[in-house]
Amino acid sequence: MADADPRRPAALPLPDHVALVLQGGGALGAYQAGVYEALSAGGIEVDWVAGISIGAANAAIIAGNPPGRRVARLRAFWDTLTGALPSFPIWQTDDAREWLHLWSAGFVATFGVPGFFKPRMWPPTVALPGTIEALSFYDSTPMRQTLDALIDWDLLNEGPMRLSVGAVELESGNFHYFDNRRERLDARHIMASGALPPGLPPVEIDGKLWWDGGLVSNTPLGHVLETQDGDMLVFQVDLFSAAAPKPRTMVDVLARAKEVQFSSRTRQVSDQLLKLRRERQAIRRVLAKLPPDMCDDPDVAALAEQAREYSVNLVQLIYRANAWEGGARDYEFSARTMAEHWASGREAVARTMTRSELVAQNILDGKTAAFDLTR
Repeated sequence: MADADPRRPAALPLPDHVALVLQGGGALGAYQAGVYEALSAGGIEVDWVAGISIGAANAAIIAGNPPGRRVARLRAFWDTLTGALPSFPIWQTDDAREWLHLWSAGFVATFGVPGFFKPRMWPPTVALPGTIEALSFYDSTPMRQTLDALIDWDLLNEGPMRLSVGAVELESGNFHYFDNRRERLDARHIMASGALPPGLPPVEIDGKLWWDGGLVSNTPLGHVLETQDGDMLVFQVDLFSAAAPKPRTMVDVLARAKEVQFSSRTRQVSDQLLKLRRERQAIRRVLAKLPPDMCDDPDVAALAEQAREYSVNLVQLIYRANAWEGGARDYEFSARTMAEHWASGREAVARTMTRSELVAQNILDGKTAAFDLTR
């Protein structure tokens, strides 16, 4: 008998639901595709995928394709986006990589990203005020064609996988999750979740304009947990690390500011989850000490209902940037960097699964915990 592949994730005992939570982060989203490929190869079947911005695009491709086609469609998506900047031999030093990284980001800023966005013919300052052309530097219509080519919208809306994507209504500032369990989704909803101003234009849906959900929260974790209806294993894929060394240059400052902006909300949601779970556990312990004749009291029954909860095991997979990646890392769409991000996602799952017994025991015991096993 052949030896087991050490790179293959070990099996986990799966609870009622398995969710994949995908953060926004532009070009870093290839890391999420690598994570999904490794989870799929390890036999971990996801039944709920939720995303913000580029995470919404990856999520829609996963939900809108049958299992055997998902990784190929994710690959086609990322190959399209990085097609203008192919990989070629270079010196593998941090200085050379940083130069190429910044040059590639400059190329994107000038010419756009194939299948994603392109520069407008005229700057928004000369467009008619109030028009979509006046509200962004780039045109995102290529993204609609890309999504339509890669996603079976009937399967996405009628299939077994739940999909949730977050966006912000421009005039009210209200945050909203478009969810295929409540409404029919199409390319507009995915594009709305990734319409980050001032680069990309708002997307109109039913007479309202929508912007990138990352303006309010860069993680859909809160939505998943608030609507949870069974024990759950959550893989949360973060594209910005909350912890990092102190900046040394202005380039470092820009990169660090972006990390803090887009990671702090994720950390806050995770911390609130664990705090709320501890409070509910304390309430249940107190209720268990009450005499039986008090169980029918309406106030006791109401408190017991509020304290009822399902278990959650939250596995955090956090992308940690290379030394040569600065503040442009989220819009550096080169094939070389994409391939490295993708491989990093696969490796993060492999490292996590080498310590999967910690997660497995919590699932079997019905406990709640958060894990970052990729440090």
